[in-house]
Amino acid sequence: MTGRVTSPAQAARDTASTARDAATTVRDTGNTATTAARSPDTGRLTAVLGPRTRRVVYGEPDPEAIRAELDLTSTVDLAHIVMLTESGLLPGPAAAALLDRIAGLRADGFRELTGLDAPRGLYLMYEGHLTAALGADVGGKLHTGRSRNDLKATVTAMRLRAELLELLSQLQRLQAALLSRARIHRDVVMPVYTHFQPAMPVTYGYYLAGLATALDRDIAGLKHTVDELDLRCPLGAGAVAGTDLPIRPARTAALLGFGGPPLHATDAVAARDTALRALAAAASAGVTLSRLATDLQLWSTQEFGFVEFPERLVGGSSAMPQKRNAFLLEHVKGKAAAAVGAWTASASAMKSTPFTNSIEVGTEAVAVVWPALAAVHDSVLLTQVLVTGARPVPARMEQRAKEGFVTATAIANRLVAQGVPFRTAHHAVGAAVREAIATGAAELTEITPPDGFPALGGALPPLAEVVADHDRGGGPGECDEVVSILRHSLITHADWSATRRTRLRDAERALATAVAEVVERHAPGRATPGRPTGGTQ
Repeated sequence: MTGRVTSPAQAARDTASTARDAATTVRDTGNTATTAARSPDTGRLTAVLGPRTRRVVYGEPDPEAIRAELDLTSTVDLAHIVMLTESGLLPGPAAAALLDRIAGLRADGFRELTGLDAPRGLYLMYEGHLTAALGADVGGKLHTGRSRNDLKATVTAMRLRAELLELLSQLQRLQAALLSRARIHRDVVMPVYTHFQPAMPVTYGYYLAGLATALDRDIAGLKHTVDELDLRCPLGAGAVAGTDLPIRPARTAALLGFGGPPLHATDAVAARDTALRALAAAASAGVTLSRLATDLQLWSTQEFGFVEFPERLVGGSSAMPQKRNAFLLEHVKGKAAAAVGAWTASASAMKSTPFTNSIEVGTEAVAVVWPALAAVHDSVLLTQVLVTGARPVPARMEQRAKEGFVTATAIANRLVAQGVPFRTAHHAVGAAVREAIATGAAELTEITPPDGFPALGGALPPLAEVVADHDRGGGPGECDEVVSILRHSLITHADWSATRRTRLRDAERALATAVAEVVERHAPGRATPGRPTGGTQ
């Protein structure tokens, strides 16, 4: 999310100083509950995983990992507490005490929890800490009407949404850079290759516009995934079949920036197909960038000499003094593999699992998503500086276009325009190319027309003219129109992103306001006269 607004946690801290009195009262009467919260006894189970097994399953999160996970979890908690209070399921003073305690943990980056034992994972350690601090009558009510299953699905959706919005922002910057360079280099003639052989004349700007076109589809795919995420919030689905408690999932959905509550509880906790589609779209973007990187690396070799990079974008060799390696392009190519591999790993983890909440889907399949998205994000950042830093060498590009006989197809088409059958024209021009190579000519200078047909009138077409004449079917003669259409598309993407970010900021403000109102209304000594201190107002 962007923009600086008062966070829900800070709003709670600003208005909840007297709520600590409620927490103190609860602690004075909650010693038994505190002991119970720290006990391995859950009622059904009386033992926990051993230390080594626990490390395998839950890891050993460092302070930053704890902060990152619990920041999202506690945001969900704030919305959930507000909803429970408004629904009459959580007494007002308990809500105020919880909000204040959570605000304190958030403000301190959850450092108070660093090093605490987490025999059943980070969330239950966090909930146990709240119960130990506030007593079972307060902390024990936080999880009313929900499960770790819908909580985890909600946190995943929120994190995925935030990371995709950031990735989209950087992809739009890259698309803008490609389009800018496409306009600048619209007249720099070069050969385009098929099967690594010179094919037809285009321009460097036209090539870059082609990458911007492909990237446009990658952006559209990621936008579709974010729209899916925005549609429904998993919170309220409970463990797997909703709840019979009178909760209001639409309220928490709105406070968290989602369009609505779950449509189907089992689907909400069972499915992570949106994460799979996010990986597919990100992998597609990574593949697109890897193809650009391959071309630029090839073209920057001495053998081609089409593109040069400034010294800030190249590296040397520890052993070979003459080397000038465009090594950043290799990082771009390699990072695409992370997303491709992550999609395969995630899909494999989901395959053939029961359609219900499961570790394979909710934990193992999702674990590979975050490093994959980070890799593609880094690839985009690298590509931005490489695209803006690359400098074409027009003279070398034009030389190779002439030496590659790339006007041959255009010459054949000119014969066609004079009535020569295309296959006959194709044969005649091919023979002319063979003869030119045999005599050491660097380019075509004349064509012997087929028997019965007149010679071509005028000189053979120059490269720039051939490029300009290819103004149908999306050819380089239409480059300006292509760039114009894509610039309009880029504006549409930017407007879409701005709308999403505004909606999330509005939800964040609404949550902060709702938290402050609960604290204002229910903190000891601050209840509005004539109104109860708990339940629906």
